[in-house]
Amino acid sequence: MQDALLERLRAVIGPANVLTGVELSPYVVDGRTPEAAVFPGALEEVAAVIALCGQAEVPVVPWGGGTAASVGMPAARAGVVLGLRRLARLVEHEPGDLTVTVESGVTIAELQAALGNRGQWLSLDPADAERATLGGVLAANAAGPRRHLYGTARDLLIGVTVVTADAAVVKGGGKVVKNVAGYDLPKLFIGSYGTLGVIVEATLKLRPVPEAERLVALRFARLKDAAAAVRALLASDLIPNAVELLDPTAAAALGAGEAGGALGLAAGAVLVVGFDGLPEQVEWQCAELARLAAPHGGRDATPLSSAAWPRLAAAVRDAFPVATAVMSFDVVPAQVAELMEQGAGVARARGFQTAWAAHAGVGVVSAALVSDREPREPGPVCGVLSEWREMARAGGGHATLERAPLAVKSQVPVWDDPGAAGRVMQRIKAQLDPKRILNPGRFVAGI
Repeated sequence: MQDALLERLRAVIGPANVLTGVELSPYVVDGRTPEAAVFPGALEEVAAVIALCGQAEVPVVPWGGGTAASVGMPAARAGVVLGLRRLARLVEHEPGDLTVTVESGVTIAELQAALGNRGQWLSLDPADAERATLGGVLAANAAGPRRHLYGTARDLLIGVTVVTADAAVVKGGGKVVKNVAGYDLPKLFIGSYGTLGVIVEATLKLRPVPEAERLVALRFARLKDAAAAVRALLASDLIPNAVELLDPTAAAALGAGEAGGALGLAAGAVLVVGFDGLPEQVEWQCAELARLAAPHGGRDATPLSSAAWPRLAAAVRDAFPVATAVMSFDVVPAQVAELMEQGAGVARARGFQTAWAAHAGVGVVSAALVSDREPREPGPVCGVLSEWREMARAGGGHATLERAPLAVKSQVPVWDDPGAAGRVMQRIKAQLDPKRILNPGRFVAGI
């Protein structure tokens, strides 16, 4: 990197907020070290950093907590990491309107703690809430088990402030819930992985903290039996906030912190269902769940502690000390159990272990792949991942390679072919970032 650019960056945000050399080790992704990491403390500083990097044609990598840093392909040139950890103020909270405006560098855990003091919460529960920042969650469209009832970030975002690649400050939406007129600009940036703009501030819808909440786990002899119980649950009058289907390996990771030891090691599947609301409603729904599941082989209904929620969100990732690869799938809910069974069989036939978990009610599945003997060549890993992807495609779904060595990513595409939608996305990228400054090449269709 040009010394002149570094000096300009230091002049804008202060020497202490510009990291180089060995200080960059936390920001190494896929073996690539950025040229610098900078941490602006205000909207104007974010715009100034992007303007300077744009003039020098140096790529900018927006960085929140780094929890999704491994998703996607790295840029050909590492460029500058733009960290947002200093932008963590709660700008405005309107309890009566159930809205909050907050800077994007705040972690989800910090935000939930601040809101909880006033009896409200943001109905997003991604993994690693202690590290995941609001901006990163929006950029990755990350969500957890409670998405079954409460949806994803797209359902909660009201307004957004973004700095684009030409250093323009763009504001979309507003600060009230009933605010949509014309094109919903904020939604454009959700799930864009920082390729269209840097999210600096967001306004979101909130909910009152429920009076009671409970997680219940049931064991089943077979995945197909658990899937039948899910169908019965979704056809009933119950209103779960989470419907999670786990194989024994993922269930063991979930149950490791529970009283009574590892959960579900003797079972073919574990179904975990959450309920919230008034205490008597929650109590009735838990009892009704056990009644509905019994004809399908559900047994040993076990209440889980509140500490199980974060483990549930990360059960697949935590199933192994180090996973060779992690892949996620979006399929129709009716195909979840079949994908899990067939995918595990494909991997087992090639000498791999797997862990599987699913947001069963919405058809989102995650799988971790690991080998007892790390293969010297990526071929066997690529073969399993490619077959998994074809299984998802055969049912009209798609797959995303969330985590894998660069040698595997070079052979197995991270993203599925988006078809005609990809061409539209490329045109939007060309309009908003013609110099390809923001996270170039990371997202779908080479965006």
